[in-house]
Amino acid sequence: MSLAELLLDHPFADGEGLLHTVDESMTAGEARARVAALVPQLAIEPGQAVAVMLPNGPELVCTMVAIWEAGGVYVPVNPRLPAFEVDHVVADTGPALMVTAGGIAPVAGEPRTYPDDVAFVVWTSGTTGRPKPILHTHTAYLELLDRVLGPLRAAGAKAEAEGTERKVPTPNLIPVSMALNAGIYNALFGLRAGAALVIMDRFEPEAFAELVRRFQIRSTVLPPAAMAMLTDSDVTDLGPLRYIRSITAPLSPLQAQRFVAKFGDVFILNGYGQAEMGEVIGWTAADAKAHPEKVGAVGRPHPGVEIRVSDDGHLLVRPPNAAVGIDERRDDDGFIDTGDLARIDDDGFVWIEGRAGDLINRGGNKVYPEAVEEVLRLHPSVTEASVVGVPDDRLGEVPVAFVVGTPVDVEVLTAHCREHLVAYKVPADVVWVDELPRSEVGKVLRRELVASYARTSEG
Repeated sequence: MSLAELLLDHPFADGEGLLHTVDESMTAGEARARVAALVPQLAIEPGQAVAVMLPNGPELVCTMVAIWEAGGVYVPVNPRLPAFEVDHVVADTGPALMVTAGGIAPVAGEPRTYPDDVAFVVWTSGTTGRPKPILHTHTAYLELLDRVLGPLRAAGAKAEAEGTERKVPTPNLIPVSMALNAGIYNALFGLRAGAALVIMDRFEPEAFAELVRRFQIRSTVLPPAAMAMLTDSDVTDLGPLRYIRSITAPLSPLQAQRFVAKFGDVFILNGYGQAEMGEVIGWTAADAKAHPEKVGAVGRPHPGVEIRVSDDGHLLVRPPNAAVGIDERRDDDGFIDTGDLARIDDDGFVWIEGRAGDLINRGGNKVYPEAVEEVLRLHPSVTEASVVGVPDDRLGEVPVAFVVGTPVDVEVLTAHCREHLVAYKVPADVVWVDELPRSEVGKVLRRELVASYARTSEG
């Protein structure tokens, strides 16, 4: 089965609105007709790639589906990328065509041919180096969607068997770029569930709240940065929203608590996954109601997913399916080392302690950056914080904090940290910055902070 069928065989009748934005809508019939018109314009051989640099919206969704219907591989390109980054994407993926707002054009060079069943290319987060392309197949991605949809379908079938009318899915709101795996996943998830899509090109708090009201959205996804924007905005009501699934970057318990304190009866369902395997750990609504005390955990493994923690604290995952090439990272038992440090509590909930490569070894004492960042955010002058390890001649490395907010003396923040942390976790230095460098999915690029500190020290 091709992912194209999720739109082409969608249960909506031709006249029903399927793809929506803030100011336009496309019916299911119009979407299918647009796909049919695009397919002959994509003069590609089976397995060739098509790079697409379009803003989020109905045209992007139709173009993606048309590529699959033509037997091609979808290569998303964020329109906001600088030209040199676009050149990297083209060099890494070898597309035959490029689709932009200006039309469809051939790409110079010999196009690459991908293996059968490859559907699209996404990239790793790039937090530890240049992002690497990842190949997702139609078969594995459909399994991933059904893996997460399984419990929802079971609940619907149970309700139907008990005489309760099965609910029509509310539209799926897509508040992140469809150049990212998170955007593609949530669009396909909505289509697989038989729902309409409401697509945002840029996240803006007031527009988000208006779309939630207009389409009566009860459940959606949001990156932590978007939740912080909403918490700090003039928006005071997100009704009828009830569930938010945190995506793309770690959500701190403090951020979750601030959000819930402002917007009231909203469950935040944290989750965990990687671009190579999709979401493998998450929350259900039932777990959220039964375990409100576990805010900050990423949830429990999805059906079919096995997890364990290695002796050195690494989270190991054995998913039913994963991206092409990831099998090289499996151990003899089929588990993949995620590179994240974690613990599993007695109820089976997973708590992410941090990234193994981010752990700071201060003279033999381990410092988790996230724990220090949480304390820094408690200070009223700090809105964002990131802690990194920088080289030190005596101790090997020491923690240094980069903070965003209203500057105060370094001694003030140091004294604040001493009240909440043991001495070796207190930052050796604090640097005020206008903003933190982030990857396209919102993760802080710690390596850039380390490099900037080294340049400042040398200067």
